[in-house]
Amino acid sequence: MRMSFGLEQKMVQKQVLAPRMIQSMEILQLPVLALQEKIEQEMNENPMLEVQEQEASDQDDNRHEEAESRAESEQEFVVEEGKDNADDFERLLEMDQQYPDTFDERPQRSSGQMEEDAERRMDALANVQSRPETLQDHLEHQLSELSIDPQLREWSERIISSLDSNGYLTTSLEDLLPADATDELKELAMEALHVVQSLEPAGVGARDLRECLLLQIDPSRMFYEELRMLIMNHLEDLRDNRLPQIQKATGFSIERIQAAWSELRRLDPKPGSIYNDAHVANVIPDLILDVDEEGNYVVQAEDRDIPQLRISNYYRERLSSPTATREEKEFIKRKLNAAQWLIDAIIQRQNTLSRVAQAIVDYQKDFIENGPEHITPLKMQQIADQVGVHVTTVSRAVDDKYIQTPRGIFPLKQFFAGGTVNEAGEEVTWDQIRLRLQEVIDNEDKAKPLSDDDLVKKLKDDGLNVARRTVTKYRKKMGIPSSRQRRDWSKR
Repeated sequence: MRMSFGLEQKMVQKQVLAPRMIQSMEILQLPVLALQEKIEQEMNENPMLEVQEQEASDQDDNRHEEAESRAESEQEFVVEEGKDNADDFERLLEMDQQYPDTFDERPQRSSGQMEEDAERRMDALANVQSRPETLQDHLEHQLSELSIDPQLREWSERIISSLDSNGYLTTSLEDLLPADATDELKELAMEALHVVQSLEPAGVGARDLRECLLLQIDPSRMFYEELRMLIMNHLEDLRDNRLPQIQKATGFSIERIQAAWSELRRLDPKPGSIYNDAHVANVIPDLILDVDEEGNYVVQAEDRDIPQLRISNYYRERLSSPTATREEKEFIKRKLNAAQWLIDAIIQRQNTLSRVAQAIVDYQKDFIENGPEHITPLKMQQIADQVGVHVTTVSRAVDDKYIQTPRGIFPLKQFFAGGTVNEAGEEVTWDQIRLRLQEVIDNEDKAKPLSDDDLVKKLKDDGLNVARRTVTKYRKKMGIPSSRQRRDWSKR
C-alpha cells in the first residue's frame, strides 16, 4: 500500500447541481397547496416579491396608494442634500438580521392590499378543520356524567388514557398499579376497568379480541348462545372456514353456524377506530383536462390558486437610485435574485407539468374515454423520452399531483401501469389481469372454489400467462381468501 504525505493534484469529474436547479426541482415536486405555502413563506421573507393584481385599474389605484403610503411611512429615510443616511440604513440591516421573523423592510402596504391579505387569511382559517373528537375525549365525557367515587373516577381516567387507538387496553392492570399495591387497590382498578368497559362504543377497554367481541353481545341478541360459543372456542375455525369441525364440536347445524357467523360479522373488532383522525384531505387538482373545439384533449396547469408574483417596482427604482448606499444595493440585489429565481421556478414548474401531463393524456386516451379498466401499459421512461426530460423529472412532476378530467379527478401516477404480453402479442396491464382474476373468482362454484392452480389455468384460457405465485400475490393484495376459506359448506 502506497502512503504519501505530500501534496498532489488530481482531476476528478464530478456533477454538482447549481442552487437554482435544486430550487427548480423542489418547486416542481410541490403540489399546489404546498406551493401556496412556499410562496407565502417567501413573500414574508423577501420584500422584493409582490402579488400581481389582476385588473389594470386596481394596479393603478394600488400604485397610487403605495406611493402615498411610502411618502408617509418612509420620511425618516428620505435622503437629504449632502447626507446619504448610511447610519439609518445600517440600522435597518441590523434590525433585519436580529428580527428576521418580525421586521418587514417592505414599504407599507395599501389599505386595499391589507384588506385582501386579511380576507385570504380568513379564508385559510375558515378552511382549517377543527380537531376531531378523540376516543379518549368521548369516553371522558361519558365518565364525567357518572356519579362515582373520586378514586374510582381517577383510576377510570388512568385506564382511558392507556387505551390504544382501537380501544384496547394493551397494558396489563398490574403494570398500571404500583409495586406495593394492596388487594383493595387491585379490586379498585378492576372495578374501574369494568366502568370503562361499560362505556360506548361497546367493546372498549377489552384486553384481547375475544373479550372485545363478548362485550358487544348480551342475552337479548339473536343467536346469543351460538355467538358466545363461537367467540369463546372457535374464532380460529371461523377464520379458516372449518365449519364441519365446529358442527362436530357444538352439534349446531351448518346453517345455524352460518347464521350466527353472519351476526358475528356485525360486531366491531376495533371499536375505537371510528375516532381515529382518518379524514381525507380535499384534493385540489394541479391540472385541468379540457376538450377543444376539434375534440382534442388539452391539458392546462391550474394557476388560479397560485399567486402571480412580480418584482417590486419600488426596489427596482431604489437599486438604480444614486442615493442608494453600497450595502443597500447589495441587499436589494441579493433579494432580487432570490425573487427572480422563485418566479422562474414557478413558471418552469407550470410548463413542465403541462408538457408531462399532455404526453400522459395523449398516451392514455382509452383510459380517459372508457375508464381505468382500459388503461394501457406505460412507464415513466416513455414519457421522459417523449417530452425530452430526465425520468427523475417526470417522477417529480407526477408525485402527489392530480388532474381533473371529464371522468373525474385522478392522481397522475395512476396513469402509469406495468404489464405483460398475452398470447396474441397484445400488451395487458396488471390492473386488467386483476380485474379478470376478480371476475373469475366471483363466478366460481362456491361449493368447489378454484385453487390458485385452477385460477392460473382459467387465466391461461383467456390468453394470460401468469405464474401461480403472481396469482397468489394478487389474490392476497385484493383481500380475497384462499379456496378453502371461500368454500360455502351449505352447498355440499
